Amino acid sequence: MSSGRLADIASYAGVSEATVSRVLNDKPGVAAATRQAVITALDVLGYERPSRLRRSSAGLVGLVVPELTNPIFPAFAQAVETHLAAAGYTPVLCTQTPGGVHEDEYVQMLLDRGVASIVFISGYHADTRAEVDRYTKLRELGLPIVLVNGYREDIEAPFISHDDVAGVALGVSHLRQLGHSRIGLATGPARYVPVQRKIEGFRQAMSGVLAEADLEDLVVTTMFSVEGGRSAGQQLVERGATAVVCGSDLMALGVVRAARQAGLEVPRDLSVVGSDDSQLIGFTDPPLTTVRQDVLGMSEAAVAAVLEEIGGAAPGHREYLFSPELVLRGSTGSAPR
Repeated sequence: MSSGRLADIASYAGVSEATVSRVLNDKPGVAAATRQAVITALDVLGYERPSRLRRSSAGLVGLVVPELTNPIFPAFAQAVETHLAAAGYTPVLCTQTPGGVHEDEYVQMLLDRGVASIVFISGYHADTRAEVDRYTKLRELGLPIVLVNGYREDIEAPFISHDDVAGVALGVSHLRQLGHSRIGLATGPARYVPVQRKIEGFRQAMSGVLAEADLEDLVVTTMFSVEGGRSAGQQLVERGATAVVCGSDLMALGVVRAARQAGLEVPRDLSVVGSDDSQLIGFTDPPLTTVRQDVLGMSEAAVAAVLEEIGGAAPGHREYLFSPELVLRGSTGSAPR
């Protein structure tokens, strides 16, 4: 193996190149945890294991995610895959794209391949208009599943969720402390469970700040995209908002764009709060204040839930809520006079 690849693996696993070499050559004197970290790095980085390290996988686990244009979904995919690989399972990534393979088609392909479990991230379970029988049928088959972000009462499975109510409340509280009262909410389509919770959190946090009619006027639901954020931002600026809490970081970038098109400066004239803390979002102009989603903790919990059931534990039916964290950067400031 080339020195460059050795360096890549060593960096990912947090060990020396000499340790990587010992593991690849199946030499003694390496702790079991360190050896597993190197093997996991091999798998995650896409390098083929030497024949002496190959073993039959404990099984395949399906991972169904939305399109990867939103950076939060690749982050989830990588974190889940890392935990699965460390446990000896081979992740099978299924990415949905508009007009591409449907979630149900992916599920059938995964079942045909005999997967041990499926992890769904922001799938149809998050859409209140979607039927849940696709999931209840999997439970009837005895297949362990876990669903991330989008709780549905009638699916007998564990749910792992970001606390959207608390997340929006953090953003509103921060803006209120800066003197803002006319605060808007720009978020995705209202049929999604996380969006409904964001709206609920916004109403709670803004209770007593504005009249109900004004509050309704300052909630805009659109697409979870930069363009959706730009459209929502334009409407909220026209309605006199001095600050906007957004349903995603991409939407926040769109709101910043709308502000600039209106001749406003962020944060002098308009403060903007994102959601997720996606990779590189701290390097935007201005760096984005955002509500961080605990991707690593949620991914670890999701994998632990499916592994427990694969191991024979009774399937749980509860929702595990993960607390958000407000990350302060340069896109929020005092309310304009």
